[in-house]
Amino acid sequence: MIHFVVSISRFTMLLLFAIYTLDCFLALRMHITEGKQTYYFVKQTIEMFLIMYNGIFVLFLQSHNAQILFMAGIETVFFLLVFMIYGTIYESASKCLLNNMCTLLMLGLLLQTRLNVEAAFHQLLLAIFAFAITCFIPYCIENIKVVRNMSYLYAVVGLGGLFLVLLTADVTYGAKLSINMGFISVQPSEFIKLIFVVFVASMFTKSKSFSQIIITTGIAVLHVLLLVAARDLGSAMIFTLTYLIMIYVATKRPVYLVIGLGASCVGAVIAYALFVHIRTRVIAWADPLSVADDAGYQICQSLFAIGTGGWYGSGLGQGMPETIPVVSKDFVFSAMCEEMGVLFGICFIFVCISSFLMIFNIALELDDTFYRYVAIGLGALFGFQVFVNIGGVTKFIPSTGVTLPFVSYGGSSLLSMMALFSVVQGLYVVKQRQEARSDE
Repeated sequence: MIHFVVSISRFTMLLLFAIYTLDCFLALRMHITEGKQTYYFVKQTIEMFLIMYNGIFVLFLQSHNAQILFMAGIETVFFLLVFMIYGTIYESASKCLLNNMCTLLMLGLLLQTRLNVEAAFHQLLLAIFAFAITCFIPYCIENIKVVRNMSYLYAVVGLGGLFLVLLTADVTYGAKLSINMGFISVQPSEFIKLIFVVFVASMFTKSKSFSQIIITTGIAVLHVLLLVAARDLGSAMIFTLTYLIMIYVATKRPVYLVIGLGASCVGAVIAYALFVHIRTRVIAWADPLSVADDAGYQICQSLFAIGTGGWYGSGLGQGMPETIPVVSKDFVFSAMCEEMGVLFGICFIFVCISSFLMIFNIALELDDTFYRYVAIGLGALFGFQVFVNIGGVTKFIPSTGVTLPFVSYGGSSLLSMMALFSVVQGLYVVKQRQEARSDE
């Protein structure tokens, strides 16, 4: 009986998520009426809760763990509170970004519940804490003038934070990532990404002269070199790609993009020659089966899990995601595809793409140059983080240890991504209210 329910559940969840994904793009069509757009957003909210309850019911049916139901109750109140706060305080906020943030977070909590109930409860508490902090960001952006002339302070904070990581961070899977502060572990690079975007936006808002570009690029290179020295290759790649997008948008000169990509390739070759850790990752990517008992074990297990799940998945609780090392963090997408299906994973990617497009659309509509560069940088950062994580677990690129936004376990990643979306929401609210004043 349970097997039958799980089998039916995987198809209903896939159908609901496919409809949700379609609604993302239908709501973003040009010339759509406000009433029709509201209809899609309300429909998405209902679909999100149905997916959540579907998954919770299946997990409880298999485990009979009352804590799962307790968590479902807290999650329901939490998400309703998020929608209520944004619906009343920030009426002009982007409903697309709000729905997608909550849906990605819901899927993350659902997958973490499947993997470890206690860890999922901890993640839920972290989500509540993160929202309590970040929900004030749109208000601050609208009512407090952002200090945009402190470019070098942002650079000092970013470089100082990365240097501190290099000196004091614990080594995790060959890389220095987190600073242990007793009862909590913090990954500073997750927050320095946001500071880095503000720094670059501030520099290019002041000037786009050649000397300014040289100075900005030099400081950006220092960020990347510190990350490479700490062997945090995923963050180094994200910093580099985000900067290249920002310099291209600011200058509109493809030559900087070409030079940047060329320099990045040369840097990658040098890093490959210098660091054994990087060579091991590349070997595991190029031919994981040849080192399946050692460096390639993780990627092999990831590919086996995705292949075993197939198009429709084995159903929640019916796979073996625990065989993948660090599955709750870096390889959670593999667990999603194994039990929810590759089609579900494709829908997930398209939901992330819709968020990325919405952020870029907001950026292009902003009149303030500084705000526009910030939004573009944050959109690029989000998009590249999704790409680097999923590319790594599917063997498209070497695995780099980057988390999947809102879905992977970890407080630093969750807080930084909620802050990212809150900043973009604040910029969108400013734009909407400026338009409303101009129409009066």
